Amino acid sequence: MLGSATLRPAAVLVLFGVLDDQPARADGPVRGDLDVLLLRRASTLRTHAGQIAFPGGRLEASDDGPIAGALREAVEETGLDPDGIEPLGTLPPFPVPVSRHLVTPVPAWWTHPSEVAAVDHDESVDVFRVPVADLLLPSNRAITSHTLGERTYRSPAFTVDGRLIWGFTAMVLSRMFDELGWAEPWDDARVVVPDDLLP
Repeated sequence: MLGSATLRPAAVLVLFGVLDDQPARADGPVRGDLDVLLLRRASTLRTHAGQIAFPGGRLEASDDGPIAGALREAVEETGLDPDGIEPLGTLPPFPVPVSRHLVTPVPAWWTHPSEVAAVDHDESVDVFRVPVADLLLPSNRAITSHTLGERTYRSPAFTVDGRLIWGFTAMVLSRMFDELGWAEPWDDARVVVPDDLLP
């Protein structure tokens, strides 16, 4: 296992906002119009290829900390207007050994939503908003289990509208939902296998 000192610092923007035209259920623990911004990484990337992720990336020397780095990366990847974003602080850094990064999640509120799209298709191929209420549906919760070397990793996952959200992104969302008291009981025996891990 790599120590945190050998991991490169990175940050992601966990951007919550209000849905514009996406339906979501209205009987859960959160408002039906609450959403989170996600993107699909390009399939040609060396790590986490094709996975659904938060906007973000490696910090640069010119970044004034993780909040500035997460905002810069989100602008570069999605074209969002940073003036409409209210950062809410940072969560504890999270080691992601497979890509050798120590990632700081930056929760934020989208005070004035702007148009977003995949700006650089070498990095991401789709940008979209997912209703939080749909992520919280027990029928949309699952576990991924995969083996790397001699270790087997189990982690939370979400299945919404044919999309599988797993790995680091799902772990951050799941932990936030637990801490906020939003999570509902779900079947943690339901295992899904990401397409890129199928034989």
